[in-house]
Amino acid sequence: MRTIFEKITDLETGADSLAARRYGLIEVVSGSLVAVHLRPFPKMISLPEFVSVSRRYHARGRADRCLLYYNQPRRFPDFLALRYVVSTRGTSFGTCRRALDVLEEIARIKRSDALLCDVASNRVSDRLMRRWGWEAHKPQRWHRNFIKRFYGQYPPSRDEITER
Repeated sequence: MRTIFEKITDLETGADSLAARRYGLIEVVSGSLVAVHLRPFPKMISLPEFVSVSRRYHARGRADRCLLYYNQPRRFPDFLALRYVVSTRGTSFGTCRRALDVLEEIARIKRSDALLCDVASNRVSDRLMRRWGWEAHKPQRWHRNFIKRFYGQYPPSRDEITER
């Protein structure tokens, strides 16, 4: 029997839960996966929450830590939406990259066709997104939407993302 909040520390042994559940939080510290926290509901965020909470967390949170929230929208079950990423001061490039690697592995486990995101930060360049395999999608005036398509062709599984 599954609980409504579930913590997965090994992607391979938790694959059934990851495939079945729609909402999660990936926690990576110092370049290593700590856990994927499965949630019973999507993470919705408002602008005031984003500005006040994320700035305080970034300044005072545990060093070199990245939290990545994802949803599998009910209307689009073949896609995963990267909702937002929160990091602490001093978070390394490797820690952020590892969180994205874990998200790609979850997409492979769920057999998702693509990852979607709306990049709000100007610190994340279009060039970086292209370098990591994302392409601009549905341009809008105030949004920078990106998609990373798989359609059955997933990046190679990285065994090291399941290690701690």
